[in-house]
Amino acid sequence: MNAYNPHPLDTSAVELPADLLNLTELLARNTHEVWAAQRIADGWHYGTERSDSKKLHPCLVPYDELPESEKEYDRNTAMETLRLIHKLGFEIVKQ
Repeated sequence: MNAYNPHPLDTSAVELPADLLNLTELLARNTHEVWAAQRIADGWHYGTERSDSKKLHPCLVPYDELPESEKEYDRNTAMETLRLIHKLGFEIVKQ
């Protein structure tokens, strides 16, 4: 049995400024693009159902065509990254 027990830093109390909230969707979109590019580089293709043995995945589509549940997964990743950056004392400044 795997004894790994994740302990991410608690970012639940971090409130992001509005300009960073707007960045979330851009980061989510790019997260999907990075994931998809790596899958394709690894030989995966679009398929209506996921098949690891055939390297097929239904999410190998443009971000705008993803189901909302998948977009939400990417948004959560982006949001948690932004919250952690803020919690660690870093600032993101638009140039």
